[in-house]
Amino acid sequence: MEYTTLAVSVRDHVARIELNRPDKANAMNLPMWQEIREAMRWADETPEVRVAVVAGAGRHFTAGIDLSMLGGVQAAVEDDCDGRSREKLRRLILDLQDCLSAIERCRKPVIAEIQGACVGGGIDLVTCCDMRYCSADAYFSVKEIDVGMTADVGTLQRLPRLIGEGMARELAYTGRNVKGPEAREIRLVNRCYDTADALRAGVAELAATIAAKPPLSIRGCKEMITYVRDHSIADGLNYIATWNAAMLMSSDLEEAFTAGREKRAPVYRD
Repeated sequence: MEYTTLAVSVRDHVARIELNRPDKANAMNLPMWQEIREAMRWADETPEVRVAVVAGAGRHFTAGIDLSMLGGVQAAVEDDCDGRSREKLRRLILDLQDCLSAIERCRKPVIAEIQGACVGGGIDLVTCCDMRYCSADAYFSVKEIDVGMTADVGTLQRLPRLIGEGMARELAYTGRNVKGPEAREIRLVNRCYDTADALRAGVAELAATIAAKPPLSIRGCKEMITYVRDHSIADGLNYIATWNAAMLMSSDLEEAFTAGREKRAPVYRD
């Protein structure tokens, strides 16, 4: 599809999805929220895509939700009936949540590549991703508290699972900046690179490594890890037994064994 706020490309089984409003520090206006969902749906449904990288064009990942979008919310939910107005607002919030939850729904791994600002809605976005990597100049902030809001698009639900409840509370209550090296220390990101160029090269190498693995098995790993986050170990064990009973005997399995026997790199179907 045609995108107005994203730059989307695919090469060697890796989709690159760039937030593409660099003159606005990639602030997330309403079309961008909707296009993120569409891009994730496209990545999920396109067999050629095995991994997706979400990045930001220019100096910053994203400055978060576009303030002009916030200004339009009141007009969008206006109604003579107070109850109906509030229901419209609830539905709007739920739709924005769904736009980013599409990242979790995507069966393929999604990697966040973060430089410069990642604030407000940016935290909502990257916490949906499978893995996060940043450059040393990156900084993160749960900024909603400073504009009189409670973050409502996923940060308060996902961030504690990543960095622990105590640290998540500190960031949500203070809105302070967390720079790249500290983000690595508190496990918000997997790795912090010295420069943006090193970040992009490192993420590209990681994405290529994942793209070379059996696609069906990678999708199974994502499904299981996401599932067990919200379920018991017993539930997770039961689910993986059912999954492998259905998916284990695949052409990926046959190719892995054949390639190992023939001492060559495996070639998997999309």
